[in-house]
Amino acid sequence: MATRSAHTAWTGGLMDGTGRVELTSSGAGAFDVSFPKRTADSADGTTSPEELVAAAHASCYAMQLSGVIGRGGGTPRSLDVTADVSLDKDPAGGLMVTGIALTVRGEVEGLDEAGFLEAAENAKTTCPISKALAAVDITLDAAVKS
Repeated sequence: MATRSAHTAWTGGLMDGTGRVELTSSGAGAFDVSFPKRTADSADGTTSPEELVAAAHASCYAMQLSGVIGRGGGTPRSLDVTADVSLDKDPAGGLMVTGIALTVRGEVEGLDEAGFLEAAENAKTTCPISKALAAVDITLDAAVKS
């Protein structure tokens, strides 16, 4: 199986430093990172580890749900997935990811709403990124598009 890589170059201290993370395996892009912006309400044009985790989780979950639906006899027409990763203070010190909220709205043929909801829950527990993040509370809000 594949190994994917990213690289970050960081200059300076935690509060005054800056970095640039590059998606080296794909060459899809490079993005600025900053600790003060990581913890601020506005990202102001920079990304963060939490946003990158959210991107990984949303895309992995969409792929996994598509596969689960197909194996269940359905055909996914569209899946809109959002992952919100929350960062907060760790009671033991420092910061920690405190939760991930997955939201999915799907347009599916061949499955009723109950079948879609079952597939959505199955995908949440079997998605490789969900498995990797099992120490974090992951919630799911799933619904069929109306």
